[in-house]
Amino acid sequence: MPSFFKDRKQKKKRQKDDENQATDCPIERIQVSLSDNLNKIKQKTGNSSDVVIREIKMGGDSHIKTAIVYVEGIVDNQSIQEYLLQSIMKDDHKEEVNQHNVIDLISEDMMTIGNISSITNFDDLFASLMAGDTLILVDGVEQALGASTQGGEKRSIAESTTQMVVRGPKGAFTESNGTNKAMIRRIIKTPDLWTESFKIGRVTKTDVTIMYIHGIANDQVINEIRQRLNKIDIDSILESGYIEQLIEDETMTSFPTIYNTERPDVVAGNLLEGRIAIFVDGTPFVLIAPALFVQFFQSAEDYYARFDIATSIRLLRIFMFLISLIAPATYVAVTTFHQEMVPTTLIVAIAAQREAVPFPAFVEALLMEITFEILREAGIRLPKAIGSAVSIVGALVIGQAAVQASIVSPAMVIIVSITAIASFATPSFDMAISARLIRFVFMLGAATFGFYGIILVLLMMVVHLCSLRSFGVPYMAPFAPFIPVNNGDTVVRLPWWTLRQRPRLISTNTVREGTNQRPQPPASRGMVNRDLEEGDNNEA
Repeated sequence: MPSFFKDRKQKKKRQKDDENQATDCPIERIQVSLSDNLNKIKQKTGNSSDVVIREIKMGGDSHIKTAIVYVEGIVDNQSIQEYLLQSIMKDDHKEEVNQHNVIDLISEDMMTIGNISSITNFDDLFASLMAGDTLILVDGVEQALGASTQGGEKRSIAESTTQMVVRGPKGAFTESNGTNKAMIRRIIKTPDLWTESFKIGRVTKTDVTIMYIHGIANDQVINEIRQRLNKIDIDSILESGYIEQLIEDETMTSFPTIYNTERPDVVAGNLLEGRIAIFVDGTPFVLIAPALFVQFFQSAEDYYARFDIATSIRLLRIFMFLISLIAPATYVAVTTFHQEMVPTTLIVAIAAQREAVPFPAFVEALLMEITFEILREAGIRLPKAIGSAVSIVGALVIGQAAVQASIVSPAMVIIVSITAIASFATPSFDMAISARLIRFVFMLGAATFGFYGIILVLLMMVVHLCSLRSFGVPYMAPFAPFIPVNNGDTVVRLPWWTLRQRPRLISTNTVREGTNQRPQPPASRGMVNRDLEEGDNNEA
């Protein structure tokens, strides 16, 4: 065997042995000496200036040394001052305090704060310290207390900036995990709303919480999400997008298989349907799983409006999604292969416009689409003050100049503009991005085979969508597999009194509401008039 491969094999073996030793090493426990413990804390934190250590003395003759440790900026200073320092320094048990009962007296009689935990090793100590807790260490005691004092500056609840609210609650999630969970608790007031917490990220120790309604959510889906979260081994989790990419079923697809939102009413509605919400500390976007394809075309306002209005708007969204997919490809196919399918007057006008254009229709469409994607991305990244100026320059100046220079035809500019506007109508930003990418595949198929190429790409897309799963649930349900009872809330939205069942493949408890929920107006107009007359007589 060559020496290179031997050295590589030995190196891998040494790395594996080091990992095993790191996992098998004993946990370092808190020491008896207070000074040694404080030196350990200073050494581990690099003697950071924001790690505050306050040393005080307790007991009748002040012989018991005590230290309070916390990280400035992530704690509530008022809680530390009122519930910890004042309570301990008053020291109403001076004569009773000794080395044996000092921890019990502090936790049971002196500290008036709510949540207190006992800590015996340095791993738990640093985890509690960096989470915003305040530590109480006593000289001569191999134990510490952790008081829940999380606080610091937080962004207040405001209106969503990514999902506009036409009708419904205005509040949106914030970067605080506790605040986000509390907003859902205020909407769904049931003890069956259960949560489970995880610490993910070797360095960041990010709080990740799953929330579901016990008795409605599918236990198999809950177990699958729990297992996938436990398998994550990464150094940092900075946003919920990390979790989404690490637990999704299929990565080789442009379609999103996990839904995300920053609106509490959307999360509450999905929880009531049997889905599971995943909260990640530090981001206002909450993940919802499992997700279905039709779910990305639904909006919260659909359930607050009348069913006929909601249905018409949903049909419009799906129609505009198809336009954003195949409008440029249709133009390329018509002008290249299928001129006979267009009225003579229109095809003559298009041919006259394209007479001076030196490029074929496919290159023309590709050039315009890439230009628009550049302008859109530039408009998003630029500050708001000059973002609108870029849009005006791109839409008016560049578009008009390109037409006058005979680089593109006016019809192509109209097609690209309609396509761009149609892509903005999709409620989900992730699904709109998918349409932007697949649009180029449709254009390539149209340039190669015309309408046959468009149909071929469309069939391939449908087959791909039917093959996707979201935590084991078919992505195209309830269309494939076809579930007639769940089709009342898909492309159309039937009246509320007809939606008696939750989605079958998502929820275990499919009964949503009882029977006889249909509105019952008075039997006749005469009965109403008679009741009104009786009321007037009673008032008289």
